[in-house]
Amino acid sequence: MAGKVFVDIAEAAERFEELIDIVLRDDEVVICRAGDPIAAIVPISQNGQGTWDEVWALALKGRPANTHQTSNHDELYDENGLPK
Repeated sequence: MAGKVFVDIAEAAERFEELIDIVLRDDEVVICRAGDPIAAIVPISQNGQGTWDEVWALALKGRPANTHQTSNHDELYDENGLPK
């Protein structure tokens, strides 16, 4: 990647189309809240031929496993998904 551009949420909302053009030039756009980075916009594929498999792989890579989940509350619902 060539470089990083840091913007706050309000600026990102106002300049979204311009930020996409920046990403297409192989730069990374980092979106911040109160000065802390919270998200990034990066190109899907180096050769511009992004596939859905690449999109899903990136989405999964960016989503950490929920290690704090203790229950999915299956005990509260019947086999049809309705409350017991």
